[in-house]
Amino acid sequence: MDRKQDGAGRKRRGLALTMAAAMTGAAALMLGGCAGAGAPPISTAEVAAGLESYHLGAGDRVRVTVFNEPTLTGEYNITPGGALAFPLIGVVAAGGRTIDAVQQELTTKLAEGYVNDPRVSVEVLNYRPFYILGEVNRPGEYSYASGMTVEQAIARAGGFTYRANEKTVFLRRQTGKAESAVSLRSAQVAVLPGDTIRIGERYF
Repeated sequence: MDRKQDGAGRKRRGLALTMAAAMTGAAALMLGGCAGAGAPPISTAEVAAGLESYHLGAGDRVRVTVFNEPTLTGEYNITPGGALAFPLIGVVAAGGRTIDAVQQELTTKLAEGYVNDPRVSVEVLNYRPFYILGEVNRPGEYSYASGMTVEQAIARAGGFTYRANEKTVFLRRQTGKAESAVSLRSAQVAVLPGDTIRIGERYF
């Protein structure tokens, strides 16, 4: 009788281990299936590089400095259509373009009979917002701050709900269409302007 009970116990333990392994494999499959191509930048250097090659878009506010031309120097918003309305030369297409490209176009157009040897500098004052969705207490749109991490973004949104998966988040960069599944265990993950963060529910 004891041997039968012991054998039954071993079978139950083996079945439990098999089920646990299957659940772990399913979870890994779900995670892998949601991940998009390309790991988001996590280091300070990579974030700096991302902002250096930043493409302007609706919601950005820039300061344009034209040296020795105080009437042209000022702050300008990028419109929902991606335009920058500038004195003398009119509308300049800025959406989807780098700061250097917009700076060069302003310089070229001002040189066409408006300013002698123009020297133009463009800098971003306020980046467009990021978005956080899903299992946080206050999902929505938030202003971006340089150096922000996903953890800080979650804190700004009131923290996780009780249903949230606190180990993995889904991140879609403003420059891409696919989500990437990102572990919060390995390293701090940087947020870039225009990013969308989605917090899913935990399953186990």
